Order: sequence, then C-alpha cells, then structure tokens
Amino acid sequence: MGFLDLFRSSKPKSASLAKERLQVIVTRERAHRSGPDYLPKLHQDILAVIRKYVQVGDDAVQMNLEREGNREILELNIVLPEKG
Repeated sequence: MGFLDLFRSSKPKSASLAKERLQVIVTRERAHRSGPDYLPKLHQDILAVIRKYVQVGDDAVQMNLEREGNREILELNIVLPEKG
C-alpha cells in the first residue's frame, strides 16, 4: 500500500456503476418487450391494488416472465414498506 493509496476512494468507479445500472435497465426492457401485451397493464393493476392498502412507489412491483418449454412462469416481487 503506497502513501497515495490512503487518499484514494474505495468506491466503485462511476463507469462500472453506470454500466451495471444500464444492464439492469436493458434486461428489464427486454423482459417487457418479449412478454405478452397485457403485462404492462397487469403491472399497473397490481400496483393499484397494493396502493389501496399501503403507499408504495412505482418500482415496488417487479415482474419477471420466464418460459420453460411450453409453460410461462410469472414471478412477482413486491417490496412493501417497513412498519414504522
């Protein structure tokens, strides 16, 4: 460890962080494009039902559609706020 290493930040480089975020966005967009036409509406409907009971942001519901042979599996991840 050199003297100058003491002043360097151990945070990830902004370019690598931006690349990682872009990969998440691209993956999400590809999943939405390859899915059935009703998925965006289903996402909004599920979000509306959850908002009847708790206040959540637009990103509280994550949907993932997987295909296995002749089956489609819809996975929902819902992030609810902690009780306060």
